[in-house]
Amino acid sequence: MRNYDRFQDKIGVSRVISVIKYLTCLVGKFSKASMKNDMMDFSVIKFFGINTRTGKVLRPFPIRWKFPSPGWVKINTDGAARGYPGLATCGGIFCGSMEEFIGAFSAFFDVQTALVAEFYGVIYALEETQKLGLTNV
Repeated sequence: MRNYDRFQDKIGVSRVISVIKYLTCLVGKFSKASMKNDMMDFSVIKFFGINTRTGKVLRPFPIRWKFPSPGWVKINTDGAARGYPGLATCGGIFCGSMEEFIGAFSAFFDVQTALVAEFYGVIYALEETQKLGLTNV
């Protein structure tokens, strides 16, 4: 009878989704597990309306950025992916010891992990140092 009703379109999709949300939320409330601090996990859990217990949050500490020693160039790179894996990008900036902007770069990849995007950021930075003729980096 249940399958007959379903295939006769007597049970709507919105009803099915609400039952799944309800049961998932019910299970989540009784779970002792904690979630990863990951945006994909968070968005899925938020969609299902589950109260979350996140993992331990690290205590932040201040970081000071310093310009490089005279005659040197500092390169800061970063890579990120939206998802694991997901659309990925990297970028970097070159600054001189006299607080001058020397150059910057950015690159977009299709689907990669964040770690691969970080590695590409360093590789592209090294390639750019050669193009710019920089030696003390």
